[in-house]
Amino acid sequence: MSQANDILQQAQARAAAQGLPYAGAVTPAEAWQLAQTLPGAVIVDVRTHAEWQWVGVVPNAELIEWKSYPGMAANPNFLTQLKTKVDPEQVVMFLCRSGARSHDSALLAAQHGYTAAMNILEGFEGDKDAAAHRGTVNGWKVAGLPWQQG
Repeated sequence: MSQANDILQQAQARAAAQGLPYAGAVTPAEAWQLAQTLPGAVIVDVRTHAEWQWVGVVPNAELIEWKSYPGMAANPNFLTQLKTKVDPEQVVMFLCRSGARSHDSALLAAQHGYTAAMNILEGFEGDKDAAAHRGTVNGWKVAGLPWQQG
């Protein structure tokens, strides 16, 4: 459990250093470690159904769209769906493609009583490389963490 505590402290320090309005920011490897070792810790993947189907998913992650493909309209039921799947006292780590939608999700969750809401930095596919391709620089897949094709 001390490794989990170390990760949580690092996540909180990153959030404080960056002025983030939620509990923490974790790397993909840290998120996976917390999900495996910290009782009740949950990963919530906020990408679209299309991304889950065609790009892949993290095993055992809760899947709640932040926006819907193809129009990328905001999911008006996001908070309701989150509340049915995740207790506000749980450590909840949000994942998207690159870290932007997950930041917004963590912010909304924190504003609605999720005291341990965190963003997973880099996202599932990571930042773009020099050729404007994702999946080569950083992110969940590049870190070699478990995932499945949708």
